[in-house]
Amino acid sequence: MRELLLTVIAKLIGGYINLLSYIKPQKALSLAYRYFSGPRAGKLIQNKLPGILKEAKAEMVTINNNIFQMYTWAGMPGKETVLLVHGWESNASRWKLLISYLKKSGCTIIALDAPAHGLSSGTEFSIPLYAKFVDYIVKQCRPFAMVGHSLGGITALYYQATYKQDIIKKLIVMGAPCDFNMILKNFTRNLRLNSKIRTLMKKHLANVYGMEPDLFCGDTFASEIKIEGLLIHDNKDKTVPLKDAKKIAEAWPDAEFLITKGLGHSMHDDAMYRKIYSFIFTKHKSIT
Repeated sequence: MRELLLTVIAKLIGGYINLLSYIKPQKALSLAYRYFSGPRAGKLIQNKLPGILKEAKAEMVTINNNIFQMYTWAGMPGKETVLLVHGWESNASRWKLLISYLKKSGCTIIALDAPAHGLSSGTEFSIPLYAKFVDYIVKQCRPFAMVGHSLGGITALYYQATYKQDIIKKLIVMGAPCDFNMILKNFTRNLRLNSKIRTLMKKHLANVYGMEPDLFCGDTFASEIKIEGLLIHDNKDKTVPLKDAKKIAEAWPDAEFLITKGLGHSMHDDAMYRKIYSFIFTKHKSIT
């Protein structure tokens, strides 16, 4: 019943946007982009934070007109720092179980809330903006490893390929989509948007992302990465198909590819977290 209701709502929204495109195309574009880039879940309330976030040192960072929330679980002096990058309609608390494993190493752990998620400001999410938040933390805190899930995973790939920082030595990517253009196609198909709006959306996203949506691909980014990687995807992921991970794996020869079974897209599992722990804290090999 819920899925049927969501389908009906999507058709109504799409129908309105299509009608509006013939009268006020820019307003129709603004509305379509708002639905595309605006998360409907994942926000947090300051005085009702999950327990795991209350344990951390919280800091709000301003970059231009954007404010993002970062959390730090301080470790032992001299130990590595690990950065955690969550995905769509989530927040830093999604890492609760992994944090419990990482703490055993004595490392410092940093997690952040994406744009328009958690306690971070704004109503619009974009990968390039998320990458700017990541870049601030990388430069200030110098993490040895970065873990990204879902859109946080492709953000991590985009970041490492675009910013080309030599600070991060190990990259773990979980459940990441490969082709951004496919995300856009699924969105326009679900709302049944007409060709006029689809064309306007592609042009607008090219401006926001700095490249055509067709070129914004995880495998392209992965091919530019020269550090050790661990790529994890589940065979029962209904949100991002396994074929996306296979494309990324083929383009990233320095990454170990792990296919889990039955974890879905959320990917919470003790054995998998032990694998991530081992990967991060085993001495890394040099990549040429």
